[in-house]
Amino acid sequence: MERKEINVIGLMSGTSLDGMDIALSSFLFGKGKWNYQIKKALTIAYDDYWQEQLSDAKKLSGLELAKLDIAYGKWIGERVKDFVTDMTAKPTIIASHGHTVFHQPQKRLTLQIGNLNAIHSASAIPVIGNFRILDVLKGGQGAPLVPIGDRLLFSDFDFCLNLGGISNISFDDKQGVRRACDISVCNIALNFLSNKLGKSYDEGGKIAQSGKLNNQLKERLDAISYYQKPLPKSLGLEDIEADVFPLIEETNCSIEDKMYTLVDHIAFQIAQFIKRTKDEGCLLITGGGAYNSFLIKKLQNQLSSFYNIREASPELIDFKEALVFAFLGTLRLRSETNILSSVTGAQEDSVAGDIVGKISL
Repeated sequence: MERKEINVIGLMSGTSLDGMDIALSSFLFGKGKWNYQIKKALTIAYDDYWQEQLSDAKKLSGLELAKLDIAYGKWIGERVKDFVTDMTAKPTIIASHGHTVFHQPQKRLTLQIGNLNAIHSASAIPVIGNFRILDVLKGGQGAPLVPIGDRLLFSDFDFCLNLGGISNISFDDKQGVRRACDISVCNIALNFLSNKLGKSYDEGGKIAQSGKLNNQLKERLDAISYYQKPLPKSLGLEDIEADVFPLIEETNCSIEDKMYTLVDHIAFQIAQFIKRTKDEGCLLITGGGAYNSFLIKKLQNQLSSFYNIREASPELIDFKEALVFAFLGTLRLRSETNILSSVTGAQEDSVAGDIVGKISL
């Protein structure tokens, strides 16, 4: 199916609450493959107000959460409107991930706020969103969603590893079936500890590197039951608050030692997962954790020389998830599969996403 180039804005807000990524990307399908280009991208940091609002959203009443959903959607729409001000032609659509408040697929529940109608009203651009819920209602995890982009846009790599608030990975198994899962906690826990030192994050992993390993904490982290679960599986903030944060808080050692131990734990879990999956391969690493030199060094040490870690461009490191959500929106417009049941465990693949506004192709 050949079509003209389509320009789509992808929006991503992750569990680490550092901000919202906006990426305008173009997609063109031709000669049996997809081509993409990130044309413009930026991250809008959340101020103290929005960090507090989004962090506390899970505590709100139904009425308060509905109000926040609208207010946050309006805020998103206004930011997008500013983003496109100097563009000669508006993008065809906005594809929005929203911000996850609840993710409990075992209860057939996932909720991302950032009301689509409010985004459309404030930006005057059609919107696609609510990508996760259909898969969850089909018995899937509703996560991760990026692997369809990994398969169609980044097929040169054996593994696509994202080091965001949570570390997750996608790959083709020995039968050529796409698989993916969340591996472990990542930046959400490292930032949690950095905040205690008055910093939003640990630049380059320098704070962690100044500490030393706490064996007791490492053993307790490695013993978390999630690591024994079979695929498909995914981690939610609720899981991290219940299983990871208490272990960190209960351990009597310095913040630096806790951060060192967390980095060691994250690298170990990622390496163990990769080595169980394939004997060798090439890794593409993106997400904020790709800038954590200490974490990357730890991961390289854990993996043998049979695994090649490839450096991504800063643009791809920062905006790959926003790029892929723009791609999910593009596939939705074409009525093509954008969620893989082989990844999520759902009954079948899905063409997911609610559309608000009139779209002209």
